Amino acid sequence: MTPLLNLVEIGGERKNQLVGYGLVVGLDGSGDRNQVTFTAQSMSNMLRQFGIQEETRAKTKNVAAVSIHADLNSVTSPGQQIDITVSSVGDAKSLKGGTLLLAPLYGVDGEVYAFAQGNLVVGGASAEGGDGSSVTVNVPTVGRIPGGAIVEKAVPPSGADASFVSLNLKTPSFQSARNIESALTAKFGGGVATAYNAGAVRVRVPSDPSMRVNFLAMLEDVPVKEGRQRPRIVLNSRTGTVVMSDTVYVRRAAVAHGNLTVAISESTQISQPNALSGGTTERVRRSTVSMAEDKARMTVMPEGTSLDKIVASLNELGATPSDLMSILQALDEAGALDADLIVI
Repeated sequence: MTPLLNLVEIGGERKNQLVGYGLVVGLDGSGDRNQVTFTAQSMSNMLRQFGIQEETRAKTKNVAAVSIHADLNSVTSPGQQIDITVSSVGDAKSLKGGTLLLAPLYGVDGEVYAFAQGNLVVGGASAEGGDGSSVTVNVPTVGRIPGGAIVEKAVPPSGADASFVSLNLKTPSFQSARNIESALTAKFGGGVATAYNAGAVRVRVPSDPSMRVNFLAMLEDVPVKEGRQRPRIVLNSRTGTVVMSDTVYVRRAAVAHGNLTVAISESTQISQPNALSGGTTERVRRSTVSMAEDKARMTVMPEGTSLDKIVASLNELGATPSDLMSILQALDEAGALDADLIVI
């Protein structure tokens, strides 16, 4: 049995998306280049607000223009903090170590609902050599600031019927909706709950605000038998993280995995003209490209393979997290994966 609170969300208490634009400063030379004009313009506008007039255009290599995203719950009050995500909109190499300057966050109606500021937490990293070679791990141009925005304005209440609330199932299921209706009917009597579809159950509630809160608090603790849910596999494309639930299994399938390696090497040669030819000495760049494909290994996954055997088989193939994502997507396309594949 599962508490009702774990299965549903109260209708009307939805999340509202906020968006904003700002500047991240304090970067170690990994910010936007000078050709990104809107970053320089934003920097100049900010300095003018502090009474600083520029004689020349500011160099922005330590500054990056970013977009800011956040979700504001309808029950969040002014003064509370919400998490934000910051993403580069220019050609910055990394946001690691940066600080977001004060920026407003707007709702879909154009009103300011929060202000964001703080130090970024970046999960990626990058390094670049003097010859232009570089290495990047995950995505260093996206970061988060836990509690990075302070709410200044609450979301207006919805105009829904105060005598009813909708319990929206987090994972739609006809079995779960039926079981919720039966559990609420057994506890509060007939006519209180009605299952409309696989994703919603309508519940009659008191119109008095105080009694309404007490009734909803009682609803949260009602034990409900959850219907069968399809297992899930969540793939995080930015970090290469793969999370699988315990009930994931595959139908009988053969999997082959091989790596294709492309190597490019460049060298500079000197072209010397013949004596008295009137030519000039020139530098010529030579590129050598080679491709090599590792010998693929094939393994057979029998019907009903458990999670442990799936992981062992993929490890035997030498699959990295990135390879694992590709293999799982291929199994899903082939119809051999009995799970919902979610990419975030």
